[in-house]
Amino acid sequence: MTTQQKVTFSSDDATLTGNLFLPGTEAPAPGVVVAGTWTSVKELMADRYAERLADRGYAALSFDFTGFGESGGGPRDVEDPARKIRDIHHAVTFLVGHPSIDPGRLGALGICAAGMYMAGNAAADPRVGSLALVAPWLHDAAVCEAAYGGAEAVAQKIKSAREARARFEKTGEIDYVPVVSTTDERAAMPYDIDFYLNPARGGIPAWPNRFAVMAWEGWLTYDSIAIAPQITQPTLLVHSEDAAIPDGARRFHAGLTGRKDILWTEGTQFDFYDQDPQVTLAADTVTAHFGRTLR
Repeated sequence: MTTQQKVTFSSDDATLTGNLFLPGTEAPAPGVVVAGTWTSVKELMADRYAERLADRGYAALSFDFTGFGESGGGPRDVEDPARKIRDIHHAVTFLVGHPSIDPGRLGALGICAAGMYMAGNAAADPRVGSLALVAPWLHDAAVCEAAYGGAEAVAQKIKSAREARARFEKTGEIDYVPVVSTTDERAAMPYDIDFYLNPARGGIPAWPNRFAVMAWEGWLTYDSIAIAPQITQPTLLVHSEDAAIPDGARRFHAGLTGRKDILWTEGTQFDFYDQDPQVTLAADTVTAHFGRTLR
């Protein structure tokens, strides 16, 4: 029977809080670190996938990144790829030292934006033996220009980020806009997205729906496609043509030099966060992948 424990661990100068889902087995279980979309807290989708993995025999850790949710550190709610990759590294360290987990069988699962961050850590962390990405958002400069309205629009966002960063460094004040809004054109995603706005789905009190403007530069200049050739671990992608930027997933997959698999299925990006059959299909496929590769 799956059990859930609230845990804490250190990531440099911050104390991070997570949920460790353990399977009902006596022997040390293979461990998986799980994370979700940009700006997310663990309750949005990482907990869901971690629990599904534990039901299937894996010890799975979901956690809040530095400055997000229940975790400490700051500045708060700032999407920082380098900081998130560092946090994942420390989450793997936590799994390595846990008595219920086999340190020789560790995997990483990233949903949406965490696909970039899990890939970034795996490229430099040989303790991660297998990588799985569900509906991954994988971008480089070309993908960002296509997604955000062209080179000029991207440059304007980077300019606004630098101005916001300078203001923060001078005053300590952070310029926030909504992550998702149907009325505020400054929102990071100025669209009607039910998952984020519906309290029965992702619009929960634990998620403040705010995006730090100064984060645009780090987000838009991070190149996950270039990381692919550095990843030697067996890697699985689960994606859909109707999900976010499938071309990024194709190009990332093509760049992988090790063992690789990709499952193309159906569903929108947000279906993979909390809807069936997408979540169950993804969890089953990821479990099978880890079963083949974490031996």
